[in-house]
Amino acid sequence: MTTTAAPLPTHAAQDFEIRAFDAPLGAEVIGLELGKPLVEADFARIHRAHLDHHVLVFRDQRITPGQQVAFSRRFGPLQKHVLHQFALVDHPEVLIVSNIVENGKPIGLGDAGHFWHSDLSYKERPSLGSLLHAQELPSEGGDTLFANMHLAWDNLPAHLRKQVEGRRAEHTYLARYAELQARSPWRPNLSAAQIAEVKPVEQPIVRTHPETGRKALFVSEHFTTRIVDLPDDESRALLDELFAHSVRPEHQYRHQWREHDLVFWDNRSLMHLAAGTPDHLRRKLYRTTIEGDVPF
Repeated sequence: MTTTAAPLPTHAAQDFEIRAFDAPLGAEVIGLELGKPLVEADFARIHRAHLDHHVLVFRDQRITPGQQVAFSRRFGPLQKHVLHQFALVDHPEVLIVSNIVENGKPIGLGDAGHFWHSDLSYKERPSLGSLLHAQELPSEGGDTLFANMHLAWDNLPAHLRKQVEGRRAEHTYLARYAELQARSPWRPNLSAAQIAEVKPVEQPIVRTHPETGRKALFVSEHFTTRIVDLPDDESRALLDELFAHSVRPEHQYRHQWREHDLVFWDNRSLMHLAAGTPDHLRRKLYRTTIEGDVPF
């Protein structure tokens, strides 16, 4: 007796909409369920929209950490944050971003994003992008600001362009760590092994997006410490000009979180900043981070 194997299930495309924000960047994705299998055509559409809009807001995503990890991995390998004590036990690729303190100990990184930055710019292979999924939101505050670094480059005055083209700058995770540690309970002392994970690196000040070819500024007030081969005073003055220019209001989108939002941004195109949450209000989100390319 022969048996016929059951046909493998096929997954259908989903009916969803991508709506651009009235802002210098960003779009929302409505009607897509990331907890369901994503066919190649749908994934390609999301990938294209991410490149076009730089930040995508997936509304009403009732997904598990495992599903967030699985979707994130479709874009590349994941990177684990150096503060591994704030990772989910069952999913070490997931960083808990939270101001909640339980039994006298913080459950996550409560001051993440206190300064403008691009995630993991201090690594040889910085992040391609990050995904942040809302778990518990405060009744007020908690917004996230994004700044378009392609526009920052496009609008950079000619005299500044001339000063930075072809130059490199040093990035280090420890640049403002002591400052943050002094003001909050969320920055533990780092072990020797953790410090070894975040040695300073040099990155181009103007980077080329590896998928679109567009140029973007790639310095931040959080992690960029100096411009290579410039005297300290000239380096500091030039960096301060670049920082101020990068985050002008006309380059920004302000995200006001809704329940179950999942926000996916391009660290090669953007910087971001946490606007802050009142201390007495709870906030918890789960972050995954995708490894990118060596900047050029």
